[in-house]
Amino acid sequence: MVIIRNNDYWKVIEFQHVKMARGGAFVRTKLKNLRTGQVVENTFRSGEKIDVARLESRSMQYLYYDGSGYIFMDTETYEQIPISKEVFEGVSSYIKENDVVEVLFHGSEPLDINLPTCVVLEVVETEPGVKGDTVSGATKPAKLETGLVVQVPLFVNEGDKVKIDTRTGEYIERVK
Repeated sequence: MVIIRNNDYWKVIEFQHVKMARGGAFVRTKLKNLRTGQVVENTFRSGEKIDVARLESRSMQYLYYDGSGYIFMDTETYEQIPISKEVFEGVSSYIKENDVVEVLFHGSEPLDINLPTCVVLEVVETEPGVKGDTVSGATKPAKLETGLVVQVPLFVNEGDKVKIDTRTGEYIERVK
């Protein structure tokens, strides 16, 4: 959810509803400013009014980085749009060239990128798995094609494709 607060757009990253025994309920939130990337914690009391932002979602394909911004192409109109480093910052480890993602716009200004829940990336660098080393739950670091380093099980080797959860950045499974 994206809300308008102090004339800025804030994305709700986390929230927790708290009900006190005698007092009123409130919601603790962690909000991210979509223009600056600043993360703040805020508490909303019960009954407090907030403005929900109406954003348009468009399917866009990531093309390349041109030195000043990341170039995306609208998959319907083929219009190319630069997106700033601030918007692309949190998602750069999960997107490779030619991937299609949902970009949230307010008017013509891109504010946020919605990633799929899981992405499949190739392992480009990791220690080789040792035969017979089957300790339950043992992991090793692996560098993926986007530069992201994740902990993977010992049986994962270079060249394997793995599924990664984009919300937590954790390994899910190896993909055939």
